[in-house]
Amino acid sequence: MPTTPTTRILVIDDDPQICLAVRHAVAELAEEVDTAGTAEEGLALAAAGQPALVVLDLGLPDRPGIEVCHEIRRRSKAPIVVLSARHSESEKVALLDAGADDYLTKPFSTKELLARVRAHLRRSASSESEAPQVIRTRGLSLDFTQRRVSRDGVDVHLTPIEWEILRSLVSQSGRTLTHRQIFDLVWGQRSGNPQQYLRVHVTNLRRKVERDPARPELIVTEPGVGYRAEVASDS
Repeated sequence: MPTTPTTRILVIDDDPQICLAVRHAVAELAEEVDTAGTAEEGLALAAAGQPALVVLDLGLPDRPGIEVCHEIRRRSKAPIVVLSARHSESEKVALLDAGADDYLTKPFSTKELLARVRAHLRRSASSESEAPQVIRTRGLSLDFTQRRVSRDGVDVHLTPIEWEILRSLVSQSGRTLTHRQIFDLVWGQRSGNPQQYLRVHVTNLRRKVERDPARPELIVTEPGVGYRAEVASDS
């Protein structure tokens, strides 16, 4: 199902060739694609234009990209997809904690960029409308009202912690959540090592909800960063 064209996508990158490539890649999803070559220009366009999604390069000439990410997130709920030539896990974690929704390293595939942008626009649109009470994915039925998970009509028993982890991930399907973000959503501001806490609970959760826990399809690991849910609607 094609995504309904949205009003505006903003691309912030000081490389004109990257701006052109991204513009062409996402043109089918947007009525307008604005581009900016500096952080200040990008922030001004973000404030004035209220984009539905922002593609943000980290290597800007006037301000660090993570500061721009913080500033956009402070003003807007629009998804932010970061582009960077850097690959470190710690940087990915910092950006996601700063409010970015996704991260692509350069050089990147325009097809992958288009797929990620489309997924984030769909998630953003669904979050603005009434959230579904029941989601059916990969043979599972997740009832958010009754806090119930079942497969083929048979209840799958989850502990309260496992349910909260699953709910947190599925409600933001397609978005990578860092270990700290999930930990705070599930346990609150409790002290402890998020990665160690989550490793045990996610392992147990996968045994219950994945068809093959050794090859998880629903709860996907982003090594060193966190987890994301890949929700595929059952026909």
